[in-house]
Amino acid sequence: MDVVTIGETMALFTPNEEGMLRHAHSFSMKFGGAESNVAIGLSRLGHRSRWISRLGEDEFGDAMLSFIRSEGVDVSYVTRDQNAPTGVFFKEFRRMNDTRVYYYRKDSAASRMNADWLLDESILDAEYLHLTGITPGLSPSCREMLEKAIRVAKGNGTKIVFDPNLRLKIWRDGTEARQFLKKYASESDIVLPGISEAEFLFGALSPEEYVENFHELGIETVIMKLGKEGSLISSSSGLVKKIPGFMVERVIDPVGAGDAFAAGVLSGLLDGKTLEEAALQGNAMGAMVTMVNGDAEGLPTRSDLVSFMNGNLEDVTR
Repeated sequence: MDVVTIGETMALFTPNEEGMLRHAHSFSMKFGGAESNVAIGLSRLGHRSRWISRLGEDEFGDAMLSFIRSEGVDVSYVTRDQNAPTGVFFKEFRRMNDTRVYYYRKDSAASRMNADWLLDESILDAEYLHLTGITPGLSPSCREMLEKAIRVAKGNGTKIVFDPNLRLKIWRDGTEARQFLKKYASESDIVLPGISEAEFLFGALSPEEYVENFHELGIETVIMKLGKEGSLISSSSGLVKKIPGFMVERVIDPVGAGDAFAAGVLSGLLDGKTLEEAALQGNAMGAMVTMVNGDAEGLPTRSDLVSFMNGNLEDVTR
């Protein structure tokens, strides 16, 4: 298995028109979750990915499992809970560049994941273990589960990739969030923070100072997302380089761009690309998904990604 990832995915309801959610009368149902987005992104690029989670024994869970399985992702370690629901969330497109997200995930099936539930064998065949800062915020039992996952990965020589993916709404307070995000980052080989997440963790500094702070936590490789400016890569060997981003004429939906970035970077590393090449591919993936409504819908195939990076996408293909 190339990449194993663990986390919650929810049913996503998006209004069929822009404006405040209170005025919406019809919705489209999709699915969204950082970890499954990464798994789907990797699968579409031809890699073997596994998503581990827990779903409610309900219609949302049935539909989600069918969708993610159909994308070629291994879901053999996803379990169902008869006593807790699959989580739900809503997107609100208020106006251009103003997207808001509302979660209804308290006491969801995924929040009940725990260390006893996680099987060692689900991780042992992985080259990379991808984790985010969302899962430990769901519950204390989820934190215990991630700690077990990290122990298993380290004992097996599996590299750990951590995306802080800050979601303050799921933490008790900022102090708790900061404590645990730093903890999981320090136990990882590669960290993929956004610039705002770095500021949350370390205060107002320059991007170069942020990556130095991450290295001081013991992290070997830092790839920091800089939005439309691209990304900044830094390794313990002393390499620090800014990687340019890709121009997008209109952002339709920015949610999921960071997950696409992670999939692009991991795909590059799996393909034996240099850190610079992997980050450039991540930048391209992040740009591409912002042009499509939905968390996973804009994740490209390998041929689409190559065309985009080469500037060959046309308005009409005949």
